[in-house]
Amino acid sequence: LFSEDFPIQTSKSSPIHSTSYSIKREFLKMWCIDDFEIGRPLGKGRFGTVYLAREQNTHFILALKVIFKSALEKSQLEHQLRREIEILSHLRHPNILRFYNYFHDRTRIYLMLEYAPGGELYKELQKHEHFEETRTATYVEEISDALIYCHAQKVIHRDIKPENLLLGLKGELKLADFGWSVHAPSLRRTTFCGTTDYLAPEMIDGRTHDENVDVWCVGVLCFECLVGYAPFEAPTRNETYKRIAEVKFTFPTWVPDGAKDLISKTLKHTPSLRLSLKEIIKHPWVKKNSRRIFPPVYETAEE
Repeated sequence: LFSEDFPIQTSKSSPIHSTSYSIKREFLKMWCIDDFEIGRPLGKGRFGTVYLAREQNTHFILALKVIFKSALEKSQLEHQLRREIEILSHLRHPNILRFYNYFHDRTRIYLMLEYAPGGELYKELQKHEHFEETRTATYVEEISDALIYCHAQKVIHRDIKPENLLLGLKGELKLADFGWSVHAPSLRRTTFCGTTDYLAPEMIDGRTHDENVDVWCVGVLCFECLVGYAPFEAPTRNETYKRIAEVKFTFPTWVPDGAKDLISKTLKHTPSLRLSLKEIIKHPWVKKNSRRIFPPVYETAEE
């Protein structure tokens, strides 16, 4: 599945590191499962499980995603994982889950990832039912800044949803799971992908799409965080598609006017009419309510 000429894993692979911590070694090494103490499972997915892990020598804490090769091969998604690793290996942003390295054995692939102790945003949202303005605006600013950075690298995420957003040590948002992401130098694609409630109209219609599908998702995410359910949620998939295509949704009466304005200007059927990510960050409702911890990165992304 992963041949020796795979572009990320070579004998010159960099040692594991993060923005605040480095594992120093006298030589560059190839990793194996014996290098780690495996802890409790953090989550279970379609192709394997994510575990809390600790590197034996340095005691560095990370998340180890264990993927079964047989499951990937059966679903013919080897290329998707290769693409995800390629994309993640080049991204460095405080609101994007850090990818350190990977290794594999005869039956499994192991992804070495940053540990996000706050867990999934989805579970947090379930626990609270919906979030207050400050928390939602903070998340909107964080995800928008992360996406500006991704788009500057010509990467479209295409599957933003609470299940793919994690929470860091200080409660900061971490964009994860780039399985449906694509590196598209022209930022224009045609592949149908993503999650039903978050699909943009152009994807449902089968039209060519660009980075504005991520902008649409920010609007859907903002609505769901404030209200507790997605704006186009319906009993059946086809009905959801119909509501999305017609941009048919209603606000509960208690949603603040500033948030209504932001969401309405983001959920536009025509991609070019949606607020840009930079306009979302500068929107009065976001500026008033966001309490972001880390400084914005989008200024440097423009350079």
